[in-house]
Amino acid sequence: MNKSLRYIALLAILPLFTAGMTTDYFSDAEALKSQGTGTPKYGSSTNICGVQLCSEIPGGKEAWMEEQGRVSPVAPVEEINMKETMMEKDHSMMDETSEDEITEADLGSVLRLSRANVPATIPMHQGYYDGGDVYFIITDSSDPTHAEIITANQGWQVELAPLLKNTPEEALSKTYLFTNGVEGSGVHGYQGEVFTSTPAQTDVYSALTSHVHVTWNDGMIPRVLDSDAMVMQAAENDEITLTPLEVVLNMPQIVWPDGQMMIKDVTLTDTTPYGGGQVLDIDTEEMDVTFIAHRGWGPDGRTIYYIVTDATPSGPAGMMGVVSSPTSASLIANSAAVDLYQFKNGLTGTGPLGFQPGIAAGAPGDANYSPMWRIFMIGWDNPDNAQVLETIDDMNAYREAGLINIGIARPMDSDHIVNCPFIDPFQ
Repeated sequence: MNKSLRYIALLAILPLFTAGMTTDYFSDAEALKSQGTGTPKYGSSTNICGVQLCSEIPGGKEAWMEEQGRVSPVAPVEEINMKETMMEKDHSMMDETSEDEITEADLGSVLRLSRANVPATIPMHQGYYDGGDVYFIITDSSDPTHAEIITANQGWQVELAPLLKNTPEEALSKTYLFTNGVEGSGVHGYQGEVFTSTPAQTDVYSALTSHVHVTWNDGMIPRVLDSDAMVMQAAENDEITLTPLEVVLNMPQIVWPDGQMMIKDVTLTDTTPYGGGQVLDIDTEEMDVTFIAHRGWGPDGRTIYYIVTDATPSGPAGMMGVVSSPTSASLIANSAAVDLYQFKNGLTGTGPLGFQPGIAAGAPGDANYSPMWRIFMIGWDNPDNAQVLETIDDMNAYREAGLINIGIARPMDSDHIVNCPFIDPFQ
């Protein structure tokens, strides 16, 4: 095969990516912990550093980990012309590499994607729990009116997720939003929201919140209410009127009394390991939080980016470095959750397990979009023959051909749901 043909073949595999988790993901995670390293050991015998075997790197995993601290940060999107950058890089690689050094395996075994991990800065809101401060984000709404209102108020897109209206009560926490009274930074321009739980209340916390409007009655003197107990007392005194609405918001908490999400202290690159935290910075003065946005695929192969805020069970939540939310398990057979297909073997890539991107059954703008994902695992019957799958149609065709198998992920023998809001990190 000549250089030009190899170059064409290489370009054909470039625009690819997403994330995955195997059914034995957490047994591997425990093995990883015992080794005292932050880089996942994917499978029982394969040790992967970024997008290649650690054994192929001079100095092994230790040298690779040291190198991660010296690489440059991801450049801002306005500084990158992705297509030109990728083509220039690969022309250069082909010019500098002899034919003897390039094998057929090199052309089809590794997927690399530019801007695979990018920083996403999201505005935070301030609210209350039991008299203490809560800082949170709002990413999704089941109702278009509230999606538009909150988007306008915070200057950052809230996605419409109609399926959230089907969330069962056991997967919801209650949040009070004020429609009048003391002016402030709340969603409707008044005092901050009041929560009835935080991640510290592990058995009842949920980022998905039922929506209760609080309205001060005529003749009453408004004051700040900073706890569920104060709201209930004011309602009993006929000072306020409580109006439950058929609206569900995705309001993941970032900071709460005596706790916050894990911060990942890294220089972000396209090969930054997936685990060990999803937040790069929390700024309560500027009122924003910076997440790692992971690049992936929508059902038709479109590019999407997503963040990770919470998950169940505790094993995957702990490995990803996010909040544990056991109440989400009740979504496993509920239409408020959507299927996300991820890979446990096959082509090596920059996903969390070191394999090719997964495929989501819905994306923002689709009627079936939801930030809550029910995880399925795709496995190649013969990983050596793996090819790139980018769409739901690709996946179905290869399953019908008997080349892949698909099964629901049950880490820790438990129902597995992940809160991964799809976002635009470049807005």
